[in-house]
Amino acid sequence: MAEKIDVDEMICKLLNVGSPGCSLTKTVKEQDVMNLCTIAKEVLLSQSSLIEVDPPIRICGDIHGQYADLLRLFDRGGFPPFVNYIFLGDYVDRGKQSLECICLLLCYKVLLSQSSLIEVDPPIRICGDIHGQYADLLRLFDRGGFPPFVNYIFLGDYVDRGKQSLECICLLLCYKVKYSENFFILRGNHECSVINRVYGFFEECSRRYQSVRLWQAFQEVFNTMPFTGLIAGKILCMHGGLSPQLKSIDQLRQITRPIDPPNPSLHIDLVWSDPDGSVKGWQPNNRGLSYTFGVDVVNDMCQKLDIDLIARAHQVVQDGYEFFANRKLVTIFSAPHYCGQFDNAAAMMNVDEGLVCTFQARLVIHSSISVRYSSPSNLFHSVHRVKD
Repeated sequence: MAEKIDVDEMICKLLNVGSPGCSLTKTVKEQDVMNLCTIAKEVLLSQSSLIEVDPPIRICGDIHGQYADLLRLFDRGGFPPFVNYIFLGDYVDRGKQSLECICLLLCYKVLLSQSSLIEVDPPIRICGDIHGQYADLLRLFDRGGFPPFVNYIFLGDYVDRGKQSLECICLLLCYKVKYSENFFILRGNHECSVINRVYGFFEECSRRYQSVRLWQAFQEVFNTMPFTGLIAGKILCMHGGLSPQLKSIDQLRQITRPIDPPNPSLHIDLVWSDPDGSVKGWQPNNRGLSYTFGVDVVNDMCQKLDIDLIARAHQVVQDGYEFFANRKLVTIFSAPHYCGQFDNAAAMMNVDEGLVCTFQARLVIHSSISVRYSSPSNLFHSVHRVKD
């Protein structure tokens, strides 16, 4: 199997990045990051020590790094998930392409073992875009609590734009590896190769590690990330927004991964679409991909899916959070002073056991607003502002 890493040690190193003599490239080796990518794919698996399966199934023996032959096996027998497989071990050593073999097999294992819809119970904190702003990510944890003492779901866009995308994605993956049952990360549009190849992450990997291979390894991880989350069956989370192709919650569970989202598709809409109060129904998005959707779409979708709230990210909002459609949709953005060009606050949404949602926003002031989404009227319970 791939070499393991000391996750506690790596978290410690990442948390100390920025201290004198503690830059990422001085404290974390490229191979450690590569191993982290592999473990991140593997940890999504929840597996008994005895695998009990029903036929039909294909059984394969030793592979030993012979990657071309592994591909021939799949070519002749059928590729997952259309055919069931059990492999009997010895994927690495002897052959020249052990890394390719184990990474491919782990990707397929992730595909077949975790739903594309993350279903969790509160209490949990929801965070929006991070975009390589590592110091601000640490401030979120400092104010909201560090894992595992607090549960989190992040809505995507961890890389690009900011200067420390590697620190951001590595720390988030470390927490996912270490606390897989209460720390969740969804996919954003910047966790797609065609985007992060252009908007900073590729350049950062190349400049700091002189490694295209490292960037490619992250793309394999991104392709396994789930697209949506559902809190207590009532709060639907995604990075972008709704899709005209979305007909049921079960449809979200059945999204296959790993995948590089095709355009057009449900996948693209989940990471790209935007609400727009000036439109009715569905309209082409000015971004050049997906759609914008109106209040009527939100109302219809909440009724059809039997949900109370849609929590999404993807757009800079002045206060760090912004309601839409009579508080049936909220946009959450967690990167303050985005790109150094905006004066926006950063926010996260806290959901307690009773589905009471409180918003923490930080810039010059700290804001907290509570709304009970299990109530049909969605009335505010309290409003207060406290100076920092």
